[in-house]
Amino acid sequence: MASLLYLNKALVLPREPSVKFRRDHPQLFNLSDNHAFFSRFPLLPTPKPKALFVLGSSGTGKSKLAVSLALRFAGEVINSDKMQVYDGLHVITNKVTADECAGVPHHLLGGVHPDADFSAAEFCRLATTIADEIVARGHLPIIAGGSNSYIKKLIGVDGGDFSRRYDCCFIWVDVDLTVLDEFVAERVDKMVEKGLVEEARGIFDSAADYTKGVRRSIGLPELDKYFRQEAEVDEAERTAMLEEAFGEIKANTCRLTRVQREKIRRFEVEDGWRLHRVDATAAVVRRRELGGGMVWEETVLGPSIETVRRFVGGTAAGLVNQRGGGVAIAEETVVVGTTK
Repeated sequence: MASLLYLNKALVLPREPSVKFRRDHPQLFNLSDNHAFFSRFPLLPTPKPKALFVLGSSGTGKSKLAVSLALRFAGEVINSDKMQVYDGLHVITNKVTADECAGVPHHLLGGVHPDADFSAAEFCRLATTIADEIVARGHLPIIAGGSNSYIKKLIGVDGGDFSRRYDCCFIWVDVDLTVLDEFVAERVDKMVEKGLVEEARGIFDSAADYTKGVRRSIGLPELDKYFRQEAEVDEAERTAMLEEAFGEIKANTCRLTRVQREKIRRFEVEDGWRLHRVDATAAVVRRRELGGGMVWEETVLGPSIETVRRFVGGTAAGLVNQRGGGVAIAEETVVVGTTK
């Protein structure tokens, strides 16, 4: 049926030669019955804005993937790592560097006082506000981080406010745990080279509570004994104490990766979330050996691009890429406007 319009309180219908209308037709022109008539033709729902989640255990490469997808789909990243929201400790919390951000805006990466109690509820409030602002700019919110309790709270078991307002897509970057253990151990060694001990010493407080704020980070409690006793022991003992602390950091990080992986698995098995799993095992192995560029693109980035391409669908043309005036999708570019 042709669409119906009111003009000066009179019902106006487009002229159709095959249909004759009578102005005294009781069903069409009785103003007291208009509500009943139009209720037969409900308005189509407004499409929800899109939000992308990149999940994964520590060391799987989810931050790298989030940036790569942001560059291709006009995205901005919202950090969901509960330790990276705090100021400082860039090495210990393994925050992405300015170079690794590649010009992609990152939100909730620092900004919270190290001693503050930043709750999951506070994260949800800020993340939702930031996502709304990102969408208003014509960009795609990409939530990435290893704190799955934050993600669970944001989405909600019974469909939280965020999931009601946003159409969500979940990409899970998974890695074989044996391979991930080896990578984590190597990463801790590199963190030591980058100044992990010096960074931890800068925040050390003998009266500190390791259950609050940024001091919950793996890498701080393990060095507490060393900082308390280093002035009282000889060089050999200090070296042994450091090696013991580094071993604890590696072991605790490996335990964390298993907890993270299990929580993600439960999202799918128990909560019914549809997760798009990409296996990054080969890419991590290759990265440890030769950099892993091509393997990463073939096994992780490529499949993820296809997933997001299908997810954004026709909305891709509405995403404004502030880093080039269009949305770069794989080797294509969808021109959508000029840079603001």
